Amino acid sequence: MSTDSQDHISRVFAAQRANRTALKRQTAEQRAGRLARLRDEITRRADEIDEALHRDMRRARRGLRNPEIQSVLSELETAIAGLDDWMQREHVEPSPVFAGNETYVQYEPRGVVLLLGPWNFPFALVLGPLVAIVAAGNAAVVKPNEMQPGVSRIVAEILGAVFAQDEVAVVEGGVEVAERLQELPFDHVFFTGSPAVGKRVMAAAARNLTSVTLELGGKCPAILDAEYDLADAAAKIVAARFSNAGQLCLSVDHVWVPKNRQAELLEALCREVDAAFYNDGELRRDRLPRIVDERNFARVNGYLTEAVEVGATVARGGASDPTDLTIEPTIVVDPPLSARIMQEEIFGPLLPVLGYDSLDEPIGHIDETGKPLAMYVFSRTDSFVSEVLDRTSSGGVTVNNVLLHYAEGRLPFGGVNSSGMGRYKGVHGFRELSNPRSVFVQADRVD
Repeated sequence: MSTDSQDHISRVFAAQRANRTALKRQTAEQRAGRLARLRDEITRRADEIDEALHRDMRRARRGLRNPEIQSVLSELETAIAGLDDWMQREHVEPSPVFAGNETYVQYEPRGVVLLLGPWNFPFALVLGPLVAIVAAGNAAVVKPNEMQPGVSRIVAEILGAVFAQDEVAVVEGGVEVAERLQELPFDHVFFTGSPAVGKRVMAAAARNLTSVTLELGGKCPAILDAEYDLADAAAKIVAARFSNAGQLCLSVDHVWVPKNRQAELLEALCREVDAAFYNDGELRRDRLPRIVDERNFARVNGYLTEAVEVGATVARGGASDPTDLTIEPTIVVDPPLSARIMQEEIFGPLLPVLGYDSLDEPIGHIDETGKPLAMYVFSRTDSFVSEVLDRTSSGGVTVNNVLLHYAEGRLPFGGVNSSGMGRYKGVHGFRELSNPRSVFVQADRVD
């Protein structure tokens, strides 16, 4: 990294530290006004954002209806509408020994926040967390992901048009830039990405005793009971697994189904894949984004090759094209639990389907591979759902569907242990990016 770049980072960081108190003292109306300007700029440039996502990732063009854009606009509207209530003092009834005094919690900004964005959803997972950062009254240094250069550039342009550098500044670049930023004593770091990189981010933050929000991933399972409608489950699972070519931290990583219904489920999954991604046997590339780069293309293909070598079979798909980094939607049957495809987060368009005789099998595997970001349980039987929830832990759960615990903006979103820490979305994001400051006011007394 050049000396000029290092100097720029130092100047931005110093300016934001100097501006912390002014930002902290802004009213709800002022903060909402900044968010409204961001909303308007995103809306104005929606087609450019959509085109950048298409060029970087081969996403289908949808203009303002692009799900990444809509996700951010939803967060903005929630924050704009809620800020006045969120910023109010939270009064606490004092204990009897302190009766007559005033006690309350005041949410204050953390200060200057470093926001490190991911490559898989390079717009929504940068701008979404930024809404919470700004709503809570923080300054922010934002580093979009360099693997999606078109989106990184337009994020920089949008934020530069809305915010002064001492409020929100964008620093573009690669690993060297990220490492330089993490040397600085930020008040908080918000990172979305892999568990492996999350460990390095947390270690760097520890050197300055900086708090962190880590949104990571894991092997998110779907577990079906013996009575559930398999056609319904298959449609939902295929939509989640192969969205963004499986490059989604909340995606269904693998499926467990009772062995006596496994063949039926495989048929239903294959039908859904054919309907969603093929036309007369030809892959519709316009419906399937590419793998992000050659390294990840080789990694995902390596999982499939090894799984087949050690005994798995392929029920659908399996082909790939290195010229445009395409891996076809692939359904893998009964890979050994020791295979890498069952030990590491796949983050690609491969779907292992495993049969089980007892719930002990999927629950044991979940316990072995770490608490996932999400779980999906398909059952109309309360006792089955309760048993799965009671015997497992995860960041969130959707029952009889997929992804909806994330889509519901009133629920907190985040992971646990290896899948992350901290919660955001809506008021939960405001509180995550705030310090809940306890205040005790001694009442005036006349003796």
